[in-house]
Order: sequence, then C-alpha cells, then structure tokens
Amino acid sequence: MFLTYDGGECFLRSSGQEQYLVTREDLQETLEYVTGYSLYAYEEEIRQGFLSVQGGHRVGVTGKVILDGNRIRGMKYISCINVRLAHQKIGCADEIMPYIRQGDWVANTLIVSPPRCGKTTLLRDIIRQLSNGNETVSGMTVGVVDERSELAGCYQGVPQNDLGMRTDVLDGCPKSEGMQMLIRSMSPQVVAVDELGREDDYHAVESVIHSGCKLIATAHGNSMEDVLSQPLFQKLLAARVFERYIVLGRGSYAGVVEAIYDAEGALC
Repeated sequence: MFLTYDGGECFLRSSGQEQYLVTREDLQETLEYVTGYSLYAYEEEIRQGFLSVQGGHRVGVTGKVILDGNRIRGMKYISCINVRLAHQKIGCADEIMPYIRQGDWVANTLIVSPPRCGKTTLLRDIIRQLSNGNETVSGMTVGVVDERSELAGCYQGVPQNDLGMRTDVLDGCPKSEGMQMLIRSMSPQVVAVDELGREDDYHAVESVIHSGCKLIATAHGNSMEDVLSQPLFQKLLAARVFERYIVLGRGSYAGVVEAIYDAEGALC
C-alpha cells in the first residue's frame, strides 16, 4: 500500500516498520465500506472500473472482467483499489478567464493537457466562474455532461463540487448523448464536457455549436500536435470550432498554462 502525492510517493508501513502488504480481506473490507455495505447497488459503476463516493472522491478498481459478448458485464476478483481524493482549487482559472470571456462573448475553448496536470480542476473552476459571473459580467446558464462523475463529483445526484449557481449537471451520461439532451431540455448558454476524443463526439459538438451554445472541453495530449493528430480534432480544427486552445504543462502545481492559442494557431 502506498500514497501518491505532489512530489512523489511513500509506502505505508506496519508497526514493525515493514512495508504493509494489502490482503484480499483488506480489499473486500474497503469495497464494502466505500459502498455503504451495499456492493450490489454499485454494480453498474464497478462495471465501468470506478465508483464515486460522498465528497466527490473516486475509487478505481481492477480485477477479472466479466464479458457478455463484447460488452463488459461486470468485474470480480478485485485485485487493486485506487482511491483518488477530489479537491477544488477555487480561482485557479483567474489567469485565463480574460482570454475566454470578454463581456457577453465566450470563446469555444479546448483545454489540452497530459494526465495529472490539472485540466479537470481548471475546467471545474471555469464552469464555476461562468455560472456565477462577477461584479462586471453576468452569470450564464451552463450545462455539464459529467460522464465519469468527476467534474461535479455527484453523490446520489447531489454535486459535491462547486460548479456555480446556474449549472445543470447530467451525471454518468455519455458525452455525445448528454450534449444533445442538454440542448433540447435545459437551454444552456454554455456546454462543458471533460475529455473529448471519441469519433461519435463530433456530431454532438456540431449540435452544440449550431444551436448557438458555446463549448468548453478538455482533451488528453502532451502538445497541440499530439491532439490534432487525432481524426476527431482534425475535423474540429478544419471546421474552426474552437476559438481558444489552452495548453497545460507539468509544473509545481495543477493547471500550469504553457500557451494559449487562437483559432488560427497564433499565440494570444
């Protein structure tokens, strides 16, 4: 058992100073505890490889996958548990907000980031600031498709993270379907999603743009070139969907901005 944190990791040790080895009983007891001793109620989430618990924290699991044809039906023999502690950084988007919002104008924005560099944390604060507004700009209605229950961190339907007072959340919903559902039902001015990448996301993004909504999204990638090599983003670039590209890098804190580009690829 070990802890991973900013700057490194450390092993947990038993009273004899030996590195503690996790037992099957430890895994079983932990799963029972985080599911409120109702493991069956979380079968659908475990099928996806994780479950969200109160506080917006995420518990990832690995083990023997049970297949039904090509569809994952469940998981057994859980062999590893990864507990990710959720945290907010209120105000971490202050530096970039002038680039993506000026008065009533909001830029269609893509946040590009390697894993664990703060793209979700940054997106969460952008949503909050757009939703709440401030003394100079009005708040906007924001629709969030939280496919992996990570942005809002909903627990039993209640967001555990602050996404602002004018934000509606579709929790656990696939992005492509959720974006179109929000447009039809909630009349958002801005739609926000985490981790675009699938080919079927393209038509949903088109629906958002053509409906007059603005889009704030993220994508995995070590650089702009890395992201734009993917077919989905080649299409979006050709259609000039995004007006701002925010590239994050590794640094001493989450959300370190390396560069901001406009729709033409010029530095802002």
